[in-house]
Order: sequence, then structure tokens, then C-alpha cells
Amino acid sequence: MDRCDYIIASRRVRVAGSAAATMMATLQSFKPFKADAACSCEPLVEITTDDAIEFRREDYSLLTEFELEDDLGRCSFFSCADGYALLIEGGCSRIHFLCDKGLKRVVTDAQPTLDSRYISFLRFGLWFVLNMAFVMTSCSAVHSSTVVCQGGAVMFLGESGTGKSTHTRLWLENIAGAELLNDDSPFVSADGDGVVVCGSAWSGKTHCYRNESYPLRAVVRLSQAPYNKISRLSRLQAIGALLPSLPPAFVYDKKLEDALLRVLSKVIAKVPVYHLECLPDAAAAQLSYKTVFGDEAATE
Repeated sequence: MDRCDYIIASRRVRVAGSAAATMMATLQSFKPFKADAACSCEPLVEITTDDAIEFRREDYSLLTEFELEDDLGRCSFFSCADGYALLIEGGCSRIHFLCDKGLKRVVTDAQPTLDSRYISFLRFGLWFVLNMAFVMTSCSAVHSSTVVCQGGAVMFLGESGTGKSTHTRLWLENIAGAELLNDDSPFVSADGDGVVVCGSAWSGKTHCYRNESYPLRAVVRLSQAPYNKISRLSRLQAIGALLPSLPPAFVYDKKLEDALLRVLSKVIAKVPVYHLECLPDAAAAQLSYKTVFGDEAATE
């Protein structure tokens, strides 16, 4: 049986099955996270391929349904006494992911293919089920664009179209030493004394897949404005700023929602959260940089 191990956000995950290696080879973004499969360490979660799995919809309760970006397909998220199920379908493509109650074992009928829609389904399905396992260990993906500077990371949040990628690009162009860590879905881990941000195999349309982690210095939620102004948010305001960028489907299940809120609470207790109203210009990048790094920025 093929076996592919990966280290993502310092957590070992395994994809196993007769065609696991062939299937994962279609996902080039996972390559930087490849680990030694011969290691005897037990993975946090193991995903096994099995094209003969049986999904009986009547055995599950529907939690929520939602569309994938770019109208690629539709996702249905279910629960039952024994665990969870995710169904992704669109066109002639369909993939199931069945998770046990402990979120340690996942079975999927995904198969190797070069079909771009199917690969998108596979990539999203893996993101979803790994998030389910990770969030139980105080780690979650955050929809954000994240830069690294002076050994620390800054996450920029906002609804699609508000200019996250534009603002990070302005950092890269105007802030000495700034680098992009991830442009769509890094992981934030709050299982230790501090909070760290980790690169991931999911970075939207920007190919930036860095297997690196950095202390989180700040979270900045962006909104467009005809001026540049930044303000630090209260803890209550920080919850409203950060929660929409965490996996939204999890709030439909109490177990996952509670775990997600624990991550959120740990982050806002240790990391400042700001609201930046801004123009798409260099001055906005300089303002957020100087606010986050303070005297460190002034010494450059």
C-alpha cells in the first residue's frame, strides 16, 4: 500500500492507499511538506483511499451546504453519531470524505486524475478534513494573506476583493526584508505559549508554498477607504474581525465550533488585532508596518 506523509503546521498527516502516491503527485503544492514516510511516528490524521466506500445519505444529518469559489462545485457537510462526511460534486465529478468521530481516520473515494476540476475538489477536500483534525489541537487555517518581516508574521484579513493581496504586495515592494509566506490559507497554531503562523499547501492563485513558521506579531483586517487610518481593536471587536476568516462551515457543529472558538480566544489574548482603513498605496503599507513593529520599524 502506498503511503505519503506530510508535515503541515508541525503536524504529521498521512495519505495511504493503493494509488495514494499517484494521486498526491497531482498536487504539487504538497511537495515542500513531504516527510519521511518510513518514520514510525503516528500521524495526527490518516486519510485512506478506497474507491469502494459506501455513503448512505439517509444515515447523516446535513449541517450545511455551500458553493466552491469560481462555481466549480457544491459542498455538502454532514454529521452522524459515528463522525462526519463531506461530499463535493460538480459537473461529472464527485468525491466523498468520511471521517470518524475522533477525526483521526478519514476514508475517501478520491482517485488519481489530471482533470482540473477534480483536482480542485481533492485539494479542497483535503484542506477541509485536515482542518477538522487540526482545530482539535488548537490550530486552524485563516483566510488571509500573510507576510514575514523581522522574524515575525503579519496576517491581513478581509472579504474577497478588499485588497489583501494588494496590501501584501505593497509590503513586499516598500518594506525592506518583507516576504510572502502564504496568500490565502496559512495555519495559525496556538497550542503552545505563543501563537505561530505556518505556511501551507493552499495559497489561492499565488504559488507560495513555504514549509516555514513564524511568531504572529499582529492581525490586520483591511477595508477600503479614501484615506489611511489604523486602530487597535478591543477583544470583542477582534472576535468580529477574525471569526469570519476561520473555516465557516465549522460553526454548524458544536464540537468543531467550540474548538474553533478556543483557537480564536487564544489568538486574541496574545496577539494585537487592528483595523486598517486604507488606500492601495505605499503609505498604507508604511502605516501598518510602523504600527505593528513600532520602534523596530523606526530604527531601519
